[in-house]
Amino acid sequence: MPLLTSLLILIVAARLLGQIFQRYGQPSIVGEMLAGVLLGPSALNLIHANAALASISEFAVFLVVLSAGLEMNFKDVFNALFSRGIVIAILGFVLPFAAGAAVGAAFQLDVMRTVFLGLCVSITALPVTVRILQSFNLLNSDIARYSVATAIFNDVAALLVLGVILNLPEQPSLRAIAVSVFGTGWKLVALGALILGFNWQLEQLPKRGIHIEKVSEKLVEIVGGEALFGILALFVLGFGSISEMLGFHFVIGAFFGALLIDRKFFLASRYHELDLTLRSLTEGFLGPVFFAYLGLEFDIDALRPLGFVFVVLAISIVSKVLAGWLGGLIIQLPQAEALGIGIILNGRGVMELVIASIAYERGFINQGLFSTLVLMGVVTTMITPLLFRRWILPNIEKESAPSP
Repeated sequence: MPLLTSLLILIVAARLLGQIFQRYGQPSIVGEMLAGVLLGPSALNLIHANAALASISEFAVFLVVLSAGLEMNFKDVFNALFSRGIVIAILGFVLPFAAGAAVGAAFQLDVMRTVFLGLCVSITALPVTVRILQSFNLLNSDIARYSVATAIFNDVAALLVLGVILNLPEQPSLRAIAVSVFGTGWKLVALGALILGFNWQLEQLPKRGIHIEKVSEKLVEIVGGEALFGILALFVLGFGSISEMLGFHFVIGAFFGALLIDRKFFLASRYHELDLTLRSLTEGFLGPVFFAYLGLEFDIDALRPLGFVFVVLAISIVSKVLAGWLGGLIIQLPQAEALGIGIILNGRGVMELVIASIAYERGFINQGLFSTLVLMGVVTTMITPLLFRRWILPNIEKESAPSP
């Protein structure tokens, strides 16, 4: 089937099912993913995941991350990660990783497959997290700050381990492992220094009498409002490219690049225009493509043995929810918020699929384990907004309602 035809069918089906789910009080992203599952090899077998659709999906991820970064505040995320939130971040990675590794050992998988199973269980996909939080209008809540900070920590930690593994020789030694760890570690330090340094420079500009909102308005006068959006996109793409050059996923750098762009850099009316442009692109067009593409990755015929599949699904859901809930309780968050963080962290989506795909391409895991990991990514991403709406949202609304 030609690419444009596939894309048209995917968009129409995703939007239609998304609207149906939304009409009955459910998040639209569940319908969008279900559209991909129905159109893919598991049901109608009309559309298959391919390089062209993957590229469009990656662009959709970029716009989702850009939109979320513009809505959030750099200081809030930084403080959430490097204050009490570090407890949730560490638990959110270590506990699921250990659970996944234990399952691998119990089913007598080799060391490499066990490690990759642990890594994929420990992932929380940043784009999925921010899209779910956006759908519930919670991007400026404590749940969002701690969940996003934990997702960043989990993704970076998993990518660090992946970087170490990919840099190992065929016959690894202690010296080779140490060199690989050092080589990956300095890249993380370099990325962190770039982000923090850029943020410091932006904070110094008003002290030097440079008002960025006036500069942005001058740019609009010269090149037009549409070009301002293009300049912002290029700025964020630059951070994403640097992140990718250093061996991390472009989403990590792109998110921080967008996070550096504070809404105070624009006039209120200009910021509203940018927000509307992004939302129309992400929610109306490319966002549904991204989630439908995740559904296309699922192939029910490759799932064997079923006992192993069910155990992986169960342990991946329970370990993430438990880690977030325990972490939230330890830092003394309310019960509903702590459990809400645990549920939000359960969405794996694109980041887990990235690691699973790399492992499969390099021969570290076989087709059976790869299909199980794809199923885990699809199922956990689909049930996350459903669980959140059912168990968390009513409690949050009660707590925020004014007392009589």
